Amino acid sequence: MKMALLFVAAVLCCADQTSAEHISLANRGSFELHTTQAETVIYRGRHALKLTEKPVGSGQLLAILRGHPFRNGTIDIDVAGARAATAAESDRGFIGIAFRMQSDEVHYECIYIRPTNGRAQDQLRRNHSTQYESLPDWPWYRLRKENPGAYESYADMMEGEWIHMKISVHGTTAALYLGDSLQPCLLINDLKLGDAQGAIALWGGSGTVGYFANLNIVKGE
Repeated sequence: MKMALLFVAAVLCCADQTSAEHISLANRGSFELHTTQAETVIYRGRHALKLTEKPVGSGQLLAILRGHPFRNGTIDIDVAGARAATAAESDRGFIGIAFRMQSDEVHYECIYIRPTNGRAQDQLRRNHSTQYESLPDWPWYRLRKENPGAYESYADMMEGEWIHMKISVHGTTAALYLGDSLQPCLLINDLKLGDAQGAIALWGGSGTVGYFANLNIVKGE
């Protein structure tokens, strides 16, 4: 019996390893860009994909990864978000990941961070450091109005510095882990698109210069 259990564990371990995909961000051809310019750079010691708004003021960064449909599993990535020279006073260096994007490229789930809020001297701003939204029907401001504090949280971070994001998704739930923490800083128990499947995209908000490195995807059942 013990040998049988060990064999099953080994098979599951191998299955987990074979399902892991490392996505090269140096190949810009893997991404479909919307209102976004992409270039490969070295940023703070790491090879990265740099995204900026094109045209300036378009209000969003979006680079859709093709050929890797995602339903359940984990998305691991290092991100750094900073305000562009043209950023508005209300811009926060928004940066994160869109997932389960539908074929219309309009409906998708999104989890992101606001790096300038992490060490703000205003506690309310700190409480808005991480964010979930589901576009277009459930933008952050609707979620905040109808369920204050339920879809955002505090986490320590700084503008322009690398931070590791891990997003774990299963069914209608998602969890965000930052850095090397074993505990999530944001829990979502009712993903608005339901138990869907769709594309993954690198995402950034208005007035943001975004850097992305070390993208790994592990697909689950």
